[in-house]
Amino acid sequence: MSSYDIIVVGSGPGGYVTAIRASQLGFKTAIVEKESLGGVCLNWGCIPTKALIKSAQVFNYLKHAGDYGLIVKEYDKDFDAVVNRSRNVAAGMSKGVQFLMKKNKIDILKGHGKILAGKKVSVTSNDKTEEYSASNIIIATGARSRELPSLPQDGKKVIGYREAMTLPKQPKKLIVVGSGAIGIEFAYFYNAMGTEVTVVEYQDRIVPVEDEEISKQLERSFKKSGINIITGAEVTQVDTKGKGVTATIKTAKGEETLKADIVLSAVGIKTNIENLGLEDVGIGVDQDKILVNDFYQTNLPGYYAIGDVTSGQALAHVASAEGILCVEKIAGQHVEALDYGNIPGCTYCYPEVASVGLTEAQAKEKGYDIKVGKFPFSASGKAQASGTSDGFVKVIFDAKYGEWLGCHMIGAGVTDMIAEAVLGRKLETTGHEVLKAVHPHPTMSEAMMEAVAAAYDEVIHI
Repeated sequence: MSSYDIIVVGSGPGGYVTAIRASQLGFKTAIVEKESLGGVCLNWGCIPTKALIKSAQVFNYLKHAGDYGLIVKEYDKDFDAVVNRSRNVAAGMSKGVQFLMKKNKIDILKGHGKILAGKKVSVTSNDKTEEYSASNIIIATGARSRELPSLPQDGKKVIGYREAMTLPKQPKKLIVVGSGAIGIEFAYFYNAMGTEVTVVEYQDRIVPVEDEEISKQLERSFKKSGINIITGAEVTQVDTKGKGVTATIKTAKGEETLKADIVLSAVGIKTNIENLGLEDVGIGVDQDKILVNDFYQTNLPGYYAIGDVTSGQALAHVASAEGILCVEKIAGQHVEALDYGNIPGCTYCYPEVASVGLTEAQAKEKGYDIKVGKFPFSASGKAQASGTSDGFVKVIFDAKYGEWLGCHMIGAGVTDMIAEAVLGRKLETTGHEVLKAVHPHPTMSEAMMEAVAAAYDEVIHI
């Protein structure tokens, strides 16, 4: 039986990053993966969706070439080619992870991993099972699309995110149930490609985890693009008999039916903790999540869990950060627990959405006396020149001490801009320090400085 210092089960952005950091720290490391290296994020999530969205953006540019003084006489889309490009990007990234495993001398154990007592892992592939032992076992098996009883997925007419990325044919009509990041990104992509899209959201506004003003702006932008939005609504049943699919929607006004070719269920995720051997070993689980301490230790010494299977935000960058912290702690390094209040969230539709920290409502609920500043991209020279003047930057500061409580953005490229707020908050910067840090002109990033200036009644350009 081969033995290791660390075995990581799952090779998503949590698992493979954890394995690399473990190897860097001198641990003999192996990683278990039953499908493709890189997990959902690289193969079926973050990366291939961004490739689809880029194609949609380029298609949109062609539609609006006249706005830029350009004449494009003929253009069209090839849906298959768009999907193939996305798959090729994903395949390239997965090969990149393979290279990183080799470079860092990490053994890849192909097959379904199961946790065993006595710090062992069994790996089953093609009916052949082998056992491996390790001083430390890290569970990083991630999550999958959640199914609702009223919305059972058949993979053809009622689909999850995975099928939405590789449809054999572009649907004429699509219903997206759920308006979190996954639902919103697919709604944007399919609408931009020419599909008639309806978004159904159970809460009273889309992107409900975001600041209320962001939700309102995104709804305005989406409606302007021709996306139909129904909030405060629940899908009670779907009928897949016949040609398309009929969804019954219940709202405060009563019931209505919507017809489409396909329904995309984007109502959240379900952790991959079944058939892992957790119950046999006795690892503590509560409400579908593995219970861990601040450094990802489970209730059993030597067994750890990171990423979507634990209670932190289900985001790739959170899983990576958790994995790095976990192995650095195992190595005896002095590490700080992760600050889950300073995790950025990004949605890659157009306009993009990015945020970190408290919303205005949350800051008020916590009793802060606040200063709020907003700067619209319509007043930004770079945004106007680029033809991307939708949206704004909103900042929230504690009036008493100047602490940066939250930052919320909607606009072109804001998913890249949000890092300034994350770093500023990490370094405990104040509003005045942001103001006095000279931002380059003309850039979208100036809107950050201007929004802070607005909070302190010093704004120049509005």
